[in-house]
This record gives sequence, C-alpha cells and structure tokens, in this order.
Amino acid sequence: MCLGIPGQVVELLDSENQLAKVEVTGVRRTINVALLENEHLQEGDWVLIHVGFALSKIDEAEARLTLDALKLVGQAYTDEAAAVRQSRITPTTSAIGG
Repeated sequence: MCLGIPGQVVELLDSENQLAKVEVTGVRRTINVALLENEHLQEGDWVLIHVGFALSKIDEAEARLTLDALKLVGQAYTDEAAAVRQSRITPTTSAIGG
C-alpha cells in the first residue's frame, strides 16, 4: 500500500534543487519540494510526503488527523514511516547544462 505521510518543514535547504528538511515521526529527512514550487513553502508548513517527495501542502489540523489515522492503520503507517527514514535525496549536477 502506498500512503502519503505528513511532515513539517523545519528548514528550506536548497532553492535551486528544491530541497527542504522535514520532520516526520520525530525523524528529520531531506525531501524534494519541486512539485510545490508555487506554494511558497516556509518553515513550519506541513506537507504530505511520499517516498521523499512532497505531494501537497496541508494545514496542521489535516496533518494531525492524518497522522492519527495512519497510526490506526498500523502496518501501513509503519511501512511508510520506514520508507521515509530510508529515503535519501541529495543534490546532483543537472545533466542539462552542467
């Protein structure tokens, strides 16, 4: 099962590569926020994440409700949290122009 998991933006890292650090279930990871380039993300914002990519910006109430629901789901929550912990996104030189 593929789920999105809420994470809170704790740092905007790299605007060129569109990376941010988020906290998910007490773990901080770097994620790609390119899909949200028009959302004007700021530290403290909540995003819905799937395998290292922010899919949408959500409010804190929705984030809390989603986290509570995921905890009730059990194994799917555990699997998605593990996927976030294992994900690694690092900036690379673009193949186009450099």
